[in-house]
Amino acid sequence: MPPCCPWWDAGEYSTQRTRSDRPLSAAGGELSAHPGSDSPGPLHTARSDLLYFVTVRVLRDWLFTLPFLAVFGLILLVFDVAQRIARLFGRRPHEYVVGALQWSLLRAFAICGARLQVERSAHVQPHTPYLIIANHQSMFDVPIFGALFFTNFPKYVSKQSLAKWIPSISYNLRRGGNALIERGDPEQAVGAIQRLAAEVCRRGVSAVIFPEGTRARDGEIGKFRPRGTLALLDAAPETAVVPVGIDGSWHLLRHNLLPVPFGIAVHVWIGNPIPRRTGEDRQALLTSVEASIRDALHRHRAGAS
Repeated sequence: MPPCCPWWDAGEYSTQRTRSDRPLSAAGGELSAHPGSDSPGPLHTARSDLLYFVTVRVLRDWLFTLPFLAVFGLILLVFDVAQRIARLFGRRPHEYVVGALQWSLLRAFAICGARLQVERSAHVQPHTPYLIIANHQSMFDVPIFGALFFTNFPKYVSKQSLAKWIPSISYNLRRGGNALIERGDPEQAVGAIQRLAAEVCRRGVSAVIFPEGTRARDGEIGKFRPRGTLALLDAAPETAVVPVGIDGSWHLLRHNLLPVPFGIAVHVWIGNPIPRRTGEDRQALLTSVEASIRDALHRHRAGAS
């Protein structure tokens, strides 16, 4: 699996028409906007240009969203069946099929011109269990992490309500060894996270947790809520921690897929694994991870501006 997906770039739109787009006078020259003339003034022309390009952009977004939605739905239906068959042969075959599902969902976004930029530490090894601590911007963070950590077999801390009615996704959440939590029941949530940590230690899978507790729908990283993450760190004291920062994925759901904006760039920073040690201050560890994620997002946005 490549660390970076070669999806095409989408350039910025100009807000100026070419000379051939401008209205012409009867004599063949361009109409001027002099006071008292019948030609449009500069404000009217600017508004017309803006409306024109907004309309073109919306039509373009829908043009690529419709085939994307068809492919997206087909992937979910096909892999819902594939997971159930793979599960008959054991948990590891099921996990490979889940990885293929998440890779396929990620590739589907190429239809909408999306592109993935990955800044990955060379010290992150395949077939190695990690506790992956990340910020959270979109439900599509999951297939992104699933593809980038394919052979680390990531499991997720997810809310219970997602384990019903969604083809492929719900089946994996129920049967794939993930931690399903009720947000209003802290004790249940901690217990589920501790069972996930035991799975990490016993089977060599990885755990992904989003300490914000919810998606940052505007892209701004929220306050980390430490209880669940500290429970995970406590219950898997020998498993290295990998900080991950993601930026831009919130744009994909800006209109709840109706439509998907064309040409979105998603940037993922994967930091160096942090080894664990006896007697560590886990709150200080979490604080350090949060600071590194915030710094990575700040550096990316400063470089992109």
